[in-house]
Amino acid sequence: MVWMKNIARKFAVFLEMIKWEHSVFALPFAYLGLFLAEHGRPRLSVFLWVTAAMVSFRTMAMAANRLVDARIDAENPRTRGRAIPAGLLGRPFAVFAAVLSGAFFFGSAAVLGPLCLALSPFPVLLAWFYPWAKRFTWLSHFILGMILAIAPYGAWIASCGRFSWVPAFLSAGVMAWAAGFDMIYALQDVGFDRQHGLFSFPARFGVTPALKAALVLQGFCLAAWFAAGQLAGLGWIYSGGLIAAAVFIVRQHWLIRSCGLAKMDEAFFTMNAAVSVGVFLAAAVDLSF
Repeated sequence: MVWMKNIARKFAVFLEMIKWEHSVFALPFAYLGLFLAEHGRPRLSVFLWVTAAMVSFRTMAMAANRLVDARIDAENPRTRGRAIPAGLLGRPFAVFAAVLSGAFFFGSAAVLGPLCLALSPFPVLLAWFYPWAKRFTWLSHFILGMILAIAPYGAWIASCGRFSWVPAFLSAGVMAWAAGFDMIYALQDVGFDRQHGLFSFPARFGVTPALKAALVLQGFCLAAWFAAGQLAGLGWIYSGGLIAAAVFIVRQHWLIRSCGLAKMDEAFFTMNAAVSVGVFLAAAVDLSF
């Protein structure tokens, strides 16, 4: 039974390493794309396979990120306690998890249809490219945004297998929103990034310009989500959800400007989780009327 306890321990460490709770950022937007494509509650089979694809993809992407960044994480005081640099989890285990979850993602895409399977290599390539990007460009924030932006459009395609402006605007908003909050998250490592020749918007342009750029991007995301709602025929409930999202975004910036990095957890995780879940729930309720 010792080996079972060791596996359970490694699995718990792995879940903490990939920050599974951050799935709340992209998953609600995948569900939003699915609900809009099906004009309400989606078919159970599609819902379950979209969930499987999202969970497996994110697991692979985060494992890839931790593997590629292991050396940098070991040198950064903020991240040296992560599983791989701290020796809590070996590279072979992380590689196995990445390969297994990647295979499950491709399998889920195949079940969801030939178009999903044909497009599935693109997010995988982006996920493996993202952790390398910060070594040579501050545009890495937008690459992360593109990865998250695939969620609503991918779910839409899984449902109806065709392109539309509704998920296009939804995805454009997600890309801007994610790029903005990633700039805010990067504020924690400005000094380290500059010292080690890593690229981020805050390290390149400064803290104040980064906060201004993030606010502009998140303002754009609200406009894009509003446009998606108009094209989809959503009403006042969804608009109310966007107003609430705007409040959460403003509070995120207020927390950082007034309290600095001390409130990063609340500003980054709590506020962005509230945005994604709030927008999805508002749309879901709107579609039910």
